[in-house]
Amino acid sequence: MITLRNLSLQRGSKLLFEQANITLYVGQKVGIIGANGSGKSSLFALLRGELHQDAGDIDLPNKLVIAHVAQETPALETSAIDYILEGDHELRTVEQQLQNAQQLANGIEEAHLHAHFEAIGGYTARARAAQLMYGLSFHANDIDKPVKTFSGGWRMRLNLAQALMCRSDLLLLDEPTNHLDLDAVLWLEQWLKHYQGTLLLISHDREFLDSTVTTIAHFEAQQINIYTGNYSDFERQRAEKLALQQAIYQKQQRELNHVQSFVDRFRYKASKAKQAQSRLKALSRMEIIAPAHVDSPFNFTFPEPHAMPSILIDLDKIVVGYDKTVILDKVTCRIVPGSRIGLLGPNGAGKSTLIKLLAGLLTPMQGSQQLGENLQIAYFAQHQLEQLQPNESPLQHLQQIDSKATEQSLRNFLGGFNFFGDMATAPIAPFSGGEKARLALALLVWQRPNLLLLDEPTNHLDLEMRHALTLALQDYQGALIIVSHDRHLLGMTTDQLLLVANQRVIDFEGDLDDYRQWLNTRAHQVSSDEKTTKIDNREEKKRSAAELRNQRRPLQNRLKQVEKDLDKLMIEKRNLDALLADPKIYTDKEKVTHYIREQTILSEKLIEIETLWLELSETLETF
Repeated sequence: MITLRNLSLQRGSKLLFEQANITLYVGQKVGIIGANGSGKSSLFALLRGELHQDAGDIDLPNKLVIAHVAQETPALETSAIDYILEGDHELRTVEQQLQNAQQLANGIEEAHLHAHFEAIGGYTARARAAQLMYGLSFHANDIDKPVKTFSGGWRMRLNLAQALMCRSDLLLLDEPTNHLDLDAVLWLEQWLKHYQGTLLLISHDREFLDSTVTTIAHFEAQQINIYTGNYSDFERQRAEKLALQQAIYQKQQRELNHVQSFVDRFRYKASKAKQAQSRLKALSRMEIIAPAHVDSPFNFTFPEPHAMPSILIDLDKIVVGYDKTVILDKVTCRIVPGSRIGLLGPNGAGKSTLIKLLAGLLTPMQGSQQLGENLQIAYFAQHQLEQLQPNESPLQHLQQIDSKATEQSLRNFLGGFNFFGDMATAPIAPFSGGEKARLALALLVWQRPNLLLLDEPTNHLDLEMRHALTLALQDYQGALIIVSHDRHLLGMTTDQLLLVANQRVIDFEGDLDDYRQWLNTRAHQVSSDEKTTKIDNREEKKRSAAELRNQRRPLQNRLKQVEKDLDKLMIEKRNLDALLADPKIYTDKEKVTHYIREQTILSEKLIEIETLWLELSETLETF
């Protein structure tokens, strides 16, 4: 049991939380939510002993093993799988102790250590590490690659795998899905369900929280409030509290009436029917969760595009890739106003490649690509955060896009993304990843695109900003294509799913639950193929082994005969040596001379036979 009593923490002049009281039980899974900067990560630092509280107490059990994801990964020569195995500190310690015992020839200690090694799963550790790598979308040939050869995002996956490898009592995960694709998120979700220890999970992915936690700790107004249940339960409970306030209720009704108005106007209009149905589907859920987000600092919408061609992009039998390597083949797809497409597919299958093709960053190798007149594309990807100018403010970034807009109108717009007052005019260099992502999205929204391409837009965004983005995308009038591991965002903003796999882009008939089943089926198929390959390899090995045995058999028979001859000669020599060692024999000089002559002959034969034995042994070793 872990107990936090009357805990208070202040960083600089900012009070993060005070008088917090929390009790955590073995096996409890707690989701940590709250605005960025509210103290969630600082709580983790307190538990790891990296910070000290300003008041209150933290009671931790003795010998508590805590696992967390390292934020830095040195450029190591160590192989990926050995790096992951470093996460099990006890395993590595026992391995070192075993090595020391072997060097000291301490058989009793070595036996005890082997028993301990087996008890902690040492003999299956490498297989478990490989399974973690597979679940996090690494390939088989990545296992022995040096850590330094992986990019930053993949190194973060290695750090996550290392934390999961630890047989911990308490697992601290701070936004673990940020660097994962949807496939890896679904795998991690299942892994955490079977985790036996206590879990503290900071996440802004509501579907992930719903599937993994049974308690919510909400950081708000310098307090930590505990709610029983998952994230959806938290929303309902908090909404019940807030709905008591009439002003909140009125604001909620305005939002719902806006969506209902859109549905009423366009439900039966062919060009808007899909969008209307999508909003109608989301309306019932909004009625439940809207009050829980009424005090959100984010409030923005996508203005109607300047123009809306009847066809935005038409792809016909497109082949695209990098250099001469084909990633996608025979892609046929038509994007029209109102298209709301989510892209699914395994990691590395080509989802981002398709997005880049549509964004005009890749040129087709073959096929026909037609672009609509007045096509206005807005493309969001994580690398674009690096292209923001660190010494310029949010206001200056917007002014570069639209120099004719008034400063007040730009400030009002930035306020919807929570860039108020001095923050709107301050250089963005010290901004957090979430703040930079909000600014990048604000720049896209202002451009009034008719085609919006989003590649993992929710990384670094907190729950309130994700909710605001979801609402804005539901009301967006243009076409939307999105890649995201956030299943809630996909489910609430798209009405068509495309599967990118095996160099093809096809319609996916089903929903995200069906996609999970598709992944499971695919994994079983891969496993079956691997088993077939292993069987084929075993048969080939059997044939090779049989041929080898046939070649070795004559040599082995000869070696056995030589060993018999060698044993016979050594017995004769020992007997002769025993006779010569008896002092009585030296009274008969003739016998002595005979025995010495025999001894010399036997020694020469032994040298000859031993040489032949060595030659045969070395020959057999080469097979």
